[in-house]
Amino acid sequence: MRLVEVLIPKQQRETVEETLENEGLDFTLVEEQSRDEPSVVITFPLPAPAVESVLDELRDAGLDEDSYTVIVEAETVVSERYDELEQRYAQNTARISREELQSQAKDLTPRFSTYLVMTIMSVLVATAGLLLDSPAVVVGSMVIAPLIGPALGASVGTVINDRALFRRGIKLQALGLGVGVVTAAAFAFVARTTGLVSPMLDIFEISEIQGRLTPDMLSLVIAAGAGVAGAWTLTAGTSAALVGVMIAAALVPPLGVVGIGLAWGLPEVALAAGVLVLVNIFTINITSLAVLWYKGYRPDSWFQQDEARVATKKRAVALAVTIVVLSGFLGAVTYDTYRTGVYEKNINEDVAAVLDSPEYAELTLIDVTVEYTDPVPLRQPERVVVRVGYPVGTEPPRIGNEIESRGSVRAESAFHLPTGPLVDAHRAEVVVYYIPRG
Repeated sequence: MRLVEVLIPKQQRETVEETLENEGLDFTLVEEQSRDEPSVVITFPLPAPAVESVLDELRDAGLDEDSYTVIVEAETVVSERYDELEQRYAQNTARISREELQSQAKDLTPRFSTYLVMTIMSVLVATAGLLLDSPAVVVGSMVIAPLIGPALGASVGTVINDRALFRRGIKLQALGLGVGVVTAAAFAFVARTTGLVSPMLDIFEISEIQGRLTPDMLSLVIAAGAGVAGAWTLTAGTSAALVGVMIAAALVPPLGVVGIGLAWGLPEVALAAGVLVLVNIFTINITSLAVLWYKGYRPDSWFQQDEARVATKKRAVALAVTIVVLSGFLGAVTYDTYRTGVYEKNINEDVAAVLDSPEYAELTLIDVTVEYTDPVPLRQPERVVVRVGYPVGTEPPRIGNEIESRGSVRAESAFHLPTGPLVDAHRAEVVVYYIPRG
């Protein structure tokens, strides 16, 4: 529930009282003696879903839109009339008022210096966690990231036509991406050149990095969930701290991977992670925008509503087109992941079939690994590594030629364009390691 306090000119007292009486509200009036113009302070409790509609009614009755208004959260109201009011608005969509939404969005957007420092620190921690392959450290970087405010602020500014809030949200998001990439690249370069990490470190062997090199269509689901949860939490007036971690999860680690790719001189790594960052941030923006519009947030004056509607549609279309374009890359990665998964499945089945033959009964399959020509999509298998065990003191039969004769070793061409396949067919080399076992 909310306690609303409004300062009104004394000549508007009767109009405001009549409006509140018609709404069945309990209220108190106190004459304000400290102002030159005779004024009255009116205070009344409201259920949260009723705040916006009641304030709109007061403005329709002549209350100035810029009237001094305070809305605070109240713990308890003991009143029969309030209970009736609460039941009346119980069917309304559970959301805070437009004024509270605007205020909370501004509160979530930190000062420039705070935003800059926290963004730098979160990306530094994330990059260190990636290089250490430490999920706990990467999660810790998400907790301190201040990225939820600008994303939600831009969406709130759009639907209520607060241009200053929208511009600030966009600027801070752009700044966060730019500073994040520079910070991650600089830190990763220093770590690599000063011996903070082993010169033998293979970033493609780091699981925390691998997960950000193959962004597929599921990335859209994660980003959409973050955007919807963030906007929904904001409109409900509850804490957005945990949702902020989810939004940071979609942005901070990929920013670290972009920087690592640049520091290691691997543009394909930076590109793959960069596409993931852009898809995530655009998806978060468009889904939060959709939630706020669905919840019914509009500017308070009717002549601004058409302007806000047009701006919302234009920005939503621009975001959607950008996401569709970038999703082409995600779709290609998804298909590539499926294609290589099928290839590995067929290889494993053929190797198992070979070892099931009676002449190879003494051999035991340990594992099968497929090595690719490129660690990031689009890929073709370069080598199939098979490790088998055999009894100590015996000479193991050779199975390499038998495996190579299988059709599954050859990977077909993929992504056919009018000029030819984007990925040519390739026959992988088969390497078999024999491990003595007691």
